Amino acid sequence: MTFASIGDSFSSFFDAVGSFFSNLAGVQWIPLFLALVFFTTYLTLRARASFHILRAAYPDSKIEFKRIWGAYFAGYGFNSVIPARGGDVIRLFLTKTSVPNSSYPAVAAAFSIEFIFDLTIAVPVLAYAFSQGVFPKPPDFSSLPAFDLAFFASNPRFTLFLLTVLGIGVLVGFALLSARVTRFWARVRQGLTILGDRRRYFREVWLVQFAGWLFRFAAFWCLLEAFNVGGSVSNVLLVLGVNAIAALVPFTPGGAGVQQALLVKVFGSGATVAAYSVGQQIAIAALTFLIGLGALTRIFRFRSFKEVIAAGKAQREAEKAEEVSA
Repeated sequence: MTFASIGDSFSSFFDAVGSFFSNLAGVQWIPLFLALVFFTTYLTLRARASFHILRAAYPDSKIEFKRIWGAYFAGYGFNSVIPARGGDVIRLFLTKTSVPNSSYPAVAAAFSIEFIFDLTIAVPVLAYAFSQGVFPKPPDFSSLPAFDLAFFASNPRFTLFLLTVLGIGVLVGFALLSARVTRFWARVRQGLTILGDRRRYFREVWLVQFAGWLFRFAAFWCLLEAFNVGGSVSNVLLVLGVNAIAALVPFTPGGAGVQQALLVKVFGSGATVAAYSVGQQIAIAALTFLIGLGALTRIFRFRSFKEVIAAGKAQREAEKAEEVSA
């Protein structure tokens, strides 16, 4: 990976931005509006599934759905404009403060349950995408004009080394905190409580997430129509496959750059595809960021994302001080 290739990836992204604004007059606004409504419904249902997971973990605590919903949108909205998934930390803090007597390990464990559904859907979606002959194979990712995805694809030894270092770091962390491991795992198991009742998990989490996924499917169908690419089952599944790959490389906001490179590879180059690749991301980012910011101010009474981060750090330091004194 060279500075020239990094420059090419940024150039491709900004060229797509230029195509978006030059084709703005051709956007179909009714499908775009419907897409945003469907996407909001999708995230709301995801938040509802999270609420059910937390309610199973803390049956004796009074949990307000609006606060879990607000935390979900705040985290998603922040991730849409800030790289490295910093919104996940914001969501963790806001959710923890919304569940009385909760702990960070339990809440984080509860979040992890959501990925079970994501995996069951991502596998068949990616299998379909790779079977169509237009989706690039993993070895070809290194040639894509997306510097983060290309870097890891073209440097497999470094990628393996990084994963190994992270794994060792986790093991060392457990060793250093061995005195607290028992309490830690007890809290983790509490967050995973709903998995002990498979029927309840399927009814209150998996099916709710699946309903949300259907709205997400409809949202991207409408986005394809709004930007004149054309909605179809095949096209939506290819877009969802692109999103699944982009989510694995969270170094840019919402996978910016990776999505554009993959979408152009899948649907072909051209002003229409370039406009769609940026337009759908701008629309979703603007929607979720504004709703998330509104949730911060109206539900949690914070004035900015920066204030949330500061409050989270202060609370964490206070909890560490209490643990030391105990």
